[in-house]
Amino acid sequence: MKYSLIFIFLLGLLVSACSKKNNFQHQAPEVTVAIPVKEMVTKYDDNTGTIAATQQINLVARVEGFLESINFNDGQRVKKGDLLFVIQQNSYIEKVKRAQATLDYENSEYQRQLSMLKENATSQAEVEQYLSRVQVSKADLELAKINLSYTEVRAPFDGLLGAHQVDVGSLVGSNPTNPTLLVSLEAIIPVYVNFNINMRDALVLREDLKKLGQGTKDVVGTLPVYVALSNEEGFPHQGVLDFVNNSLDTSTGTVQVRAIFPNEDLALIPGFFVTVRVPIGPPFLALTVPNAIIQSDQAGEFVFTVNKKNIVERHDLLLGPQKGASRAVLKGLTENDRVIIAGINRVKVGIPVKPSVANKKK
Repeated sequence: MKYSLIFIFLLGLLVSACSKKNNFQHQAPEVTVAIPVKEMVTKYDDNTGTIAATQQINLVARVEGFLESINFNDGQRVKKGDLLFVIQQNSYIEKVKRAQATLDYENSEYQRQLSMLKENATSQAEVEQYLSRVQVSKADLELAKINLSYTEVRAPFDGLLGAHQVDVGSLVGSNPTNPTLLVSLEAIIPVYVNFNINMRDALVLREDLKKLGQGTKDVVGTLPVYVALSNEEGFPHQGVLDFVNNSLDTSTGTVQVRAIFPNEDLALIPGFFVTVRVPIGPPFLALTVPNAIIQSDQAGEFVFTVNKKNIVERHDLLLGPQKGASRAVLKGLTENDRVIIAGINRVKVGIPVKPSVANKKK
């Protein structure tokens, strides 16, 4: 009798434990839900681009001589007209003096011939011969002055210098067919960003612009373009579309496009790669959901929602452009759908859940 009572007691405990376990197992998981948010979004086309200088030249020695001075630091920003190099000048200064002296002599002889012509002491042909000598001397003087000016190498525009290629004391300009490279200069305020749009995206862009009553050439100079360096969030640099090539590059299947950026902060350096974002069409109102909650499988992108009976459902989506941490939904949701934004890993289609509404941001 004693053992029977103990057995019945233990059996009761076991049944009670199993009952609690089953109740726990069938308890509906808690999830957080929110309705889609209406926001103004813009459709974009993203590509990879390369920064390039708007002007780039190699400064060379145009006259022969020993390099006397370098008047900049490598990598320095310079203004148009800044003196960069001085090539040995003494011989060119003397050539100017000599040409000036010759011109003075020839001019005085010409004036003497004119006086003699009035007295019929010379011929008109002789006077014209001296006039020709004066003109040749003037040309020689101008050429000597030009060569002297070439001994001072100045910046032809505002820009950023590279590293100097020759040192003080080096003989430069000795080979006219192969001029001595002195330094490179790039204009980086503003800068270009070159990128390519593949044929498919170019056709889509053209069709979208056509719907807006615009062509690709109509938006040159007005369409905003945004870029970001690899270590930047968002697209902090804004420029404008500057050029669209007339033809398709058959070797790559792309259309060459270029944008121009002010670059006052010098953040965009020629040669760097950037992500380029081009808006296609005006902003429009759309439903958005957090990009992090969007799931994907072989059938496409989807989110989980909770219906009126608190049962989990799947909604397949047609996605639009991204805006910050949110993504536009063009098809698949209504503004009253309760979308699961937390607890997604605890649910599957068809099970009941216990939803709570997310706190709205003030």
